[in-house]
Amino acid sequence: MITRITGKLVHLSDSVATLQVGAFEHEVFVPEFVRRRLQPLVGEEVSLRTIEYLEGNPQAGRLVPRMVGFLSDAEREFFDLFCSVDGLGVKKALRAMVRPVREVATAIEGQDTKQLETLPGIGPAVADRIVAKLRRKMPKFALMVDAELPPDLSTDEKVVAETYEALLSLGHTAGDARQKIDAATRGRSKKFKSAEDLLTAIYRNESAG
Repeated sequence: MITRITGKLVHLSDSVATLQVGAFEHEVFVPEFVRRRLQPLVGEEVSLRTIEYLEGNPQAGRLVPRMVGFLSDAEREFFDLFCSVDGLGVKKALRAMVRPVREVATAIEGQDTKQLETLPGIGPAVADRIVAKLRRKMPKFALMVDAELPPDLSTDEKVVAETYEALLSLGHTAGDARQKIDAATRGRSKKFKSAEDLLTAIYRNESAG
């Protein structure tokens, strides 16, 4: 199974990124939120985390291997979970994912089915199933740092999750905890090495404010 592909991004269409890897060119399907971030990188080397699936009719014996690409392991993990909901599947999930993982995960965690219904192809029944199956698995995805930052500048997800849990244990609400983490990590050029470092930055921001 191919889990990562690295090569020169030679072409980007509405739903497909074409990567040149040595003498070969590979087509990788990408959801809209990934396509937007790849757009300024055409002509440069990129690395995509991938999911493989077979498209076609198995009874007719016509199955074509496909790949779906993402810019982080967390995005790939979220998409895999999203596809597992009855009534979705890879093709429908690809069409639906027009917003960043964090926004969709926040809607699922908050049981906001109306927000989920604004995603292409997601009706009320599917939105209900998404919430019922996934809402307890969403906290770490809802806490993802700004996806527009380069991956090497993002604060480690484990540090963010530990800080979030610490803030909750101190009596902060989920929304308040997210706002504090966002304020401390926004625009920062270096990673926080530990939850203690991030908490210190959060309270330093509040003291300065």
